[in-house]
Amino acid sequence: MFLFAVFGGMKGITYTQVAQYIVLIIAYTVPAVFISLQLTGNAIPQLGLGSGFSGTDMSLLAKLDSVVTDLGFGQYTTTTAGSTLNMFMYTLSLMIGTAGLPHVIMRFFTVPSVKDARSSAGWALVFIAILYTTAPAVAAMAKLNLHATVNTAVKAGGDLYAPEASIKNEDRPDWMKRWEKTGLLKFEDKNGDGRIQYYNDTSKNAAATAKATAAGWKGNELTVNPDIIVLANPEIALLPNWVIALVAAGGLAAALSTAAGLLMAISSAVSHDLVKNIFMPGISEKGELMAGLFITLFYVFAHKGIFFIKGTDFLPMIGGANSFFGITPEAFGAVGAMVNFVVAFLVDKVTKEPPAHIQAMVEAVRIPRGSSAVTGGH
Repeated sequence: MFLFAVFGGMKGITYTQVAQYIVLIIAYTVPAVFISLQLTGNAIPQLGLGSGFSGTDMSLLAKLDSVVTDLGFGQYTTTTAGSTLNMFMYTLSLMIGTAGLPHVIMRFFTVPSVKDARSSAGWALVFIAILYTTAPAVAAMAKLNLHATVNTAVKAGGDLYAPEASIKNEDRPDWMKRWEKTGLLKFEDKNGDGRIQYYNDTSKNAAATAKATAAGWKGNELTVNPDIIVLANPEIALLPNWVIALVAAGGLAAALSTAAGLLMAISSAVSHDLVKNIFMPGISEKGELMAGLFITLFYVFAHKGIFFIKGTDFLPMIGGANSFFGITPEAFGAVGAMVNFVVAFLVDKVTKEPPAHIQAMVEAVRIPRGSSAVTGGH
């Protein structure tokens, strides 16, 4: 992707992101439709999230809350990921980040007219809305399906702690065996009964702990890396192989699309805005390109190791992971946006106004070419 971004440039990335997003939105929504039909009988995932769970008189979310709390986990609909601060910043990042993603905004510079830019922005918001509103349904249904896979009492009803409710390890589905090879899903038979017990063994829920002790459970035996849930979701739901392949393609498309856009945004911002405009005004275009490549490699190698050699990463040099009040990298965008706003406001107050012709140019940019003058009636 790094080489593609260098040799393909803006035009190459623009057209490939179109194809990648088509694959992404299809790969994300099609499995969600299948799973929603399975669990609720409703083909629209957003509506399925609030529909009744098939075979019961409970809603899907009520059923999920009942299952996870009975097994010692926090209530699904009220538990936050990490701290409340992190959850707030994460939500804020999604809201303002969608409107201001640099690799999304840069796409609007490649269209031929203002009308096309506005149209592309509108359609982008439509598809982003589809993706964002489908995500909660996918998450809840995947979690419920995972519990139903290892505990038959979830769908059949009855006691979750009954000996026959936990599936035998030898009867586990093939998808679990495949993911075990990656190390992202692990099973350890702690009580030697040959069955898989999946629950929260560190729970403060006294009732759940008492039930687990009475059932002879000696600790949680299944470890599932949350990063695999989206990719494993169609396998957990036992969907057709072509749907599983579609999700794999969508995951790859999402990774490449984001990587391509962000590499361009990071390198251009540092090489042009920082190096050329502040530190080295006389630098050549070739020098700008090399500076952008260096900064991009520095960032990638900090996380993945020098030339991707394991053990050579230097993440602590740039602050380490979650080093700012426990806010995760995914939620940190809101902090950056706030800092940018404060810096822009302060710079505006301590510097003189731009020349009149620059102000006129900015105002002119806001009016599409060929349109009538903007009046108060508009």
